Amino acid sequence: MIHLTLRQLQMLEAVARCGSFSKASAELHLSQPAVSMQIRQLEESLDLPLFEQIGKKIYLTEAGRETLQAGQVIQQQLVNLETSLANLRGLKGGSLRISVASTVSYFSARLVALFREQYPDVRISLNVVNRETLLQHLLDNTIDLVLMGRPPEGYDVQAQPFMNNLLVVIAAPNHPLTGIKHISLSRLIQESFVAREMGSGTRSSVEAYFMSQGLVLKPAMEMNKNEAIKQAVEVGLGLGVVSIHTIGVELAMNRLCVLDVEGFPLQRKWFLVQREGRRLSPVAQTFADFVLSEAQRIAGSGEYPPPGFSA
Repeated sequence: MIHLTLRQLQMLEAVARCGSFSKASAELHLSQPAVSMQIRQLEESLDLPLFEQIGKKIYLTEAGRETLQAGQVIQQQLVNLETSLANLRGLKGGSLRISVASTVSYFSARLVALFREQYPDVRISLNVVNRETLLQHLLDNTIDLVLMGRPPEGYDVQAQPFMNNLLVVIAAPNHPLTGIKHISLSRLIQESFVAREMGSGTRSSVEAYFMSQGLVLKPAMEMNKNEAIKQAVEVGLGLGVVSIHTIGVELAMNRLCVLDVEGFPLQRKWFLVQREGRRLSPVAQTFADFVLSEAQRIAGSGEYPPPGFSA
């Protein structure tokens, strides 16, 4: 293995450019013996001579030219690194990897869009996945941040709540329960439900609430996407429970409605999650701070909750 230092490469470049050890020594503000010793140690490490003397002049050997070229590449890479780090500190560049639960995807897209308005040069990878995949991303430590509902138990993570997540019961506008006030859970449980898959955060929250009231939710259908649930409810296949932040368009267009049900909306939160001890890059830390400071403001700006909802 080759052992060399950046200082030795700098001295090699200076000697080659100046054409003599004495001139290079003066430029580097070092004694000539000190420069000669460093070049000699570099030659010993490479086991090849780097200079040859012809007459009173010195010239690079083939090994010297190869080493000089490699040194120049290394120096340029260091310059590039310095620029990249400076850009990261100034958030003029860098990359950000985010995974979000499908329930959060509607709101997270808005957050990312506003963040990019401030930092347009940041490269963002936004993955919308189910809870099981989110947990795998955290376990594998392959992402910077996760936006999700209920934080996982038994994982080494840090979780900070950043926004309320209201779960509501939705129905088609022509459903018999539409418009009825103060629907009891015992009446609601008689209806068919279209629910998320087992293990999803929404499903777990809804089942826990029903169980706390001595009731068991038995869905007629299971679907792994909120879009599929909304479409199924819209065509009359049953009732559903979703985040209020996922149905703004449907409420505004009168394609879905929110039922007035005992105990609803369920008050849940969305969390910003990262691996315990993971040191965030400047970009990731800035995005985390942005989420914690801006999410609630956006939620209260009038755009969220969506039009047509009142709790």
